[in-house]
Amino acid sequence: MANFAVVYDACLFYPAPLRDLMVRLAQTRRFRGCWTERIHREWTEALLRARPELNRQRLERTVRLIDQAVPDCLVAGYEHLIDALDLPDPDDRHVLAAAIRTGAQAIVTLNLKDFPPRTLDGFEIAARHPDDFVLDLADLEPGLVIAVAKQQRAALRSPPFAPEAFVDCLRRQGLPGVAAFLDGEIDLL
Repeated sequence: MANFAVVYDACLFYPAPLRDLMVRLAQTRRFRGCWTERIHREWTEALLRARPELNRQRLERTVRLIDQAVPDCLVAGYEHLIDALDLPDPDDRHVLAAAIRTGAQAIVTLNLKDFPPRTLDGFEIAARHPDDFVLDLADLEPGLVIAVAKQQRAALRSPPFAPEAFVDCLRRQGLPGVAAFLDGEIDLL
């Protein structure tokens, strides 16, 4: 499955718990997780607008750590494709351009309406909600998703999360199916 490439939309990086889960999954190398510097700029600028008390340098450090954690994640050389693409929100064309450039089979996004099948089908790319994407991984390798969830929960020390609170956090991130899978399948202790 490592040949299966996906592009993460900026919305996956904005909330820290979702970002942590998706980066940890990309680290497994079961698929090639890809994004661009522009995608990083998009989520960090949105986060700074919503939470101006956050430190820009710390966010830039987070971006560097993400990129170091997932080898070959950054897509470059896609810019020339942007103007020829047509999406409901022209500001999302760079994400599709990156997916085309890297040969991705999917764009993982919370904003499915922004990536309609009528446009993506011509490039043999599908838009996948992160809940569906992670559940697809769980169908193929349930132990992998369970192990990643355990790692993520174990890393939450300040404050530590009880298993139920961790699963509820994932549910609030827009991952009800993943939360149900984890709640029903494992003891996250």
